[in-house]
Amino acid sequence: MEGQLCSGDPVIVIGGGNSARQAAVFLAQNTNGVTMLVRSAGLSATMSRYLIRRIEENTLIQVHFNSELVSLSGDDHLEEVSWRDKTTGEVTTQPVRHVFVMTGASPKTEWLAGCLALDSRGFVLTGPDLDGVVPPWPWPLARRPSMLETSLPGVFAVGDARAGNVKRVAAAVGEGSIVVHLVHQIPADM
Repeated sequence: MEGQLCSGDPVIVIGGGNSARQAAVFLAQNTNGVTMLVRSAGLSATMSRYLIRRIEENTLIQVHFNSELVSLSGDDHLEEVSWRDKTTGEVTTQPVRHVFVMTGASPKTEWLAGCLALDSRGFVLTGPDLDGVVPPWPWPLARRPSMLETSLPGVFAVGDARAGNVKRVAAAVGEGSIVVHLVHQIPADM
């Protein structure tokens, strides 16, 4: 659907992994070109050679390495995007109405290992996903965990770090508002 909304317009894809590559190749089919902003100096650390070749061979995709977004501007809608080359410090501003942030699908939850139950890919297990989890994560309370509650009673997880997430900001915001309600339902003597 997003591709139809920006048909004929230039777009920016932020990210250097497989999801960014897929978005860039897909969007290049119907847009007026795709600019990829990649923080690192190359794609080889985050993408297979085959995927890199597909980007290099597509004349509608321009890749800017060592680049970071610095501003978005516009009145009623996005009109301009600016990014900085981290090597030279040069800032480039282009008229763009569509930006896709594809900065990764890997959770950065290593710091939670040993603290919360994680699945095999590092996503935080919550609610019913805790059923059947073997020690050291048995649920310690008589009540069942709430749908967004982690293996540590009273601690909740939402958004992209949670197992079973839908990878949408709106979903994470919705989950956050649900957690506010759930927190108020936790018994005081938990």
